[in-house]
Amino acid sequence: MKKIQSVKTTFSRKVFLPGLTLLLLLSFVCALFPNSTEMALKAVQSAIYENLHWTYSLLVTFFLIFQLILAFSKMGEVRLGADNSKPQYGFFSWIAMLFAAGMGIGLMYYGVAEPMAHYVEPALPASTVNPAKDAQLATFFHWGLHAWGIFGVMGLILAYFSFRYKLPLSVRSGLYPLLRERISGTVGDVVDIFALVSTFFGIATSLSLGVVQLNAGLKHLGILSERSLLFQSIIIIVVTTAAITSAVAGMNKGVKRLSELNLLMTILIVLFILCLGPTTFLLSAFSEGIGNYINQFADLSFKTFAFEKDGRSWFTNWTVMYWAWWISWAPFVGLFIARISRGRTIREYVLAVLFVPSIFIFLWMTVFGNGAIWIDEHQAGGALSRLAGNADVLLFAFFEQFPFATPLCVLAILMVGIFFITSADSGILVMNSIASGNKPNPPKWQNIFWGILLAAISISLLSAGGISSLQTMTLVTALPFGIIMFILCLCLFKALRTDELYRSSKIPYGSRSWDGRHWQERLQQILTFSQKQDVIRFFAEKVRPAFEDIKEELSKNGIDAHIAEGLHGKFSIELTIPHDYINNFRYGVAAEKRTISDYLVEEENTPDVETGIQYIPVTYYSDGRMGNDIQYLSRNEIIADVLREYERYLSIISDEEKSMFYVDKNANMR
Repeated sequence: MKKIQSVKTTFSRKVFLPGLTLLLLLSFVCALFPNSTEMALKAVQSAIYENLHWTYSLLVTFFLIFQLILAFSKMGEVRLGADNSKPQYGFFSWIAMLFAAGMGIGLMYYGVAEPMAHYVEPALPASTVNPAKDAQLATFFHWGLHAWGIFGVMGLILAYFSFRYKLPLSVRSGLYPLLRERISGTVGDVVDIFALVSTFFGIATSLSLGVVQLNAGLKHLGILSERSLLFQSIIIIVVTTAAITSAVAGMNKGVKRLSELNLLMTILIVLFILCLGPTTFLLSAFSEGIGNYINQFADLSFKTFAFEKDGRSWFTNWTVMYWAWWISWAPFVGLFIARISRGRTIREYVLAVLFVPSIFIFLWMTVFGNGAIWIDEHQAGGALSRLAGNADVLLFAFFEQFPFATPLCVLAILMVGIFFITSADSGILVMNSIASGNKPNPPKWQNIFWGILLAAISISLLSAGGISSLQTMTLVTALPFGIIMFILCLCLFKALRTDELYRSSKIPYGSRSWDGRHWQERLQQILTFSQKQDVIRFFAEKVRPAFEDIKEELSKNGIDAHIAEGLHGKFSIELTIPHDYINNFRYGVAAEKRTISDYLVEEENTPDVETGIQYIPVTYYSDGRMGNDIQYLSRNEIIADVLREYERYLSIISDEEKSMFYVDKNANMR
């Protein structure tokens, strides 16, 4: 017991222990009662998909539009970190890592299978003029901007609050504008537990695709004699061991190098198929496919088949399923993208995360999907379309239509394996980060622990037939997490507005031209938060005497001026120079009530604050411009400020091009 207690750990008990208990409990339920669990979950899933399918469309489209608005606004200039921070990784390494962690295995599994499935069974067969073109469009829609919009918004939220606000790299940190310090309490713990369990099961279910495809590929090459649980278990153990090794090596060595290698291999295999396949057709289809996608973008984004009930089943089985799948993956992929995105601007982050992987995926799906459909129509005599329901072997059957089929299959198996490893090792790092509250330098045994647990539960569920129910559970939990993501977006926008106000804050008006004289008095003013009596005294001792001096001097020059109080609120004073045909010149000062931040009130080593309210003397003018805080100005400085405004007023009136603005439009009606 003493040895166990002395083991170094960074695990957070409030997250790790409940999270581990919950994922073990759910795994046991899926393993012990796979059929009944799946039936119950399928019923829940069907009810959600049938009645709330529109919610998925609105949420996913909102995530995408929200990021584009941020990217093209002033907020896009904000860095994910300090203003002087630089990106941690080069552009190629950055793209390679987020690409490998995001959709690697899925691309290998569905690259041929999904376009072929839409080609064989389109959403609305009766109205389909060109099934191959429609299949390409549906695949682009499911794997393009909307998918990366889900991953991107989660990563953006986490990266911003972690690197900009210096909060833990954790989902709970995104709720900071709403909960403030309470994110360290129960609500924050529950959010992180949900993210931990969702991440674990998301990785487990996705990796099951890789295991099945690896097994099918090895059997296709004759390396394995059959597809069995034993071989699949061996594959899981081998791949997980490699993933653990990569995770222990760290982000800069294992994950980064494997991701770069896999991206290079992906580019190589795409170029090979593109060159040896129907090159002209594929390049033409790629161009036309992007145009079709852009042209149909708005309709696709909001389409729910409300008026075409024949396509509702297709919509829920494909589109809604994908949105749920991507949302369930959002904590994992988002956390990973956030970890590697420090120092990027929001604009750079959004445009790169949305468009770079999407364009490459469009090329991939065109080369593999449209290539398979073309070969099926012109060479294979329908052999590939007959395998549309057997996605495990469809990719390898496609490769059989090319020269060097065996090396191609070997390369594909190697890529699936590396995608398997990069998804698992990045997942291990993310789970360890969530369970540790993003504490630095976690011990290596924790990464090993998550890898072993992932392998053990995956094998157990495969043997008991519980993977399907686990997949359904992951998809069911996607909707509530999607709503949490919506709330996180609102929190991000609120924080960015605060950030914008902070960055636009200037030196107080009264200090811009201050020369340092009477600095002790100025320091005393800075350390004092004015109350009502202080503002009243400021008006009486500085503002009114300054106005009286100006009024007297104007009178000597034949100009009438008036001083009045209470015209702009109870605590206000105003100097007015009246006119007949142009708007009066007004320079007023009013007490503006402001709330003092709780942080300043509660901090000890700051000026004493009697109440949480202060009153600031703020100017207002004839033209309604935003005024300035003049609490630090002396009597002579107030006089100088009034004269600056009066000089500006006269210069505008004397300018033929500007004077119309100050004309009293109602003068002739009086």
